Amino acid sequence: MSGYVLPFKGMAPKVATDAFIAENAVVIGDVEIGEQGSVWYGCVIRGDVNRIRIGARTNVQDGTVIHVNHDPHGDYRETGGGEPTWIGNDVTIGHMALIHACTIESGGFVGMRATVMDGAVVEGGAMVAAGALVTPNKRVPAGELWGGSPAKKMRDLTAEERANMPYQARHYAHLADAYLTEGL
Repeated sequence: MSGYVLPFKGMAPKVATDAFIAENAVVIGDVEIGEQGSVWYGCVIRGDVNRIRIGARTNVQDGTVIHVNHDPHGDYRETGGGEPTWIGNDVTIGHMALIHACTIESGGFVGMRATVMDGAVVEGGAMVAAGALVTPNKRVPAGELWGGSPAKKMRDLTAEERANMPYQARHYAHLADAYLTEGL
């Protein structure tokens, strides 16, 4: 682990010992990152006004921002309010994505420069295309590719695309391990 892993209001991030956090990534507050996870260069993961959970072998690629929304009626730790961000296992989040107060289920895929907004759900086995804007409270179903702004179903995923999604997560887990071995 490297990077800037910082507490906020008494909440310190919990990062698995074998997770890779790039030296200029910032992880702050109520954040948990699972085994073999990776947070690449220039990322900001800010769990200051709600919680962020990122599962095992999930990769958050360069320049991505992950945030939450707050509870206007009090501290989320006391009220349970606001919307956290939940990201499952084996998720790939492409370069410069914006992930905000949403859920990306295990095995989901979010392309480069895509935005997934408050209350949206990307199901496991679903793909959000590069540059897409998934607006609040939308659900991207498994087996579908969504793209555009606002995002909508473009088509069903091919068998090859579905087979490639788990490979991407494994590839980044191996790459993160190589970076840890090199001491980067």
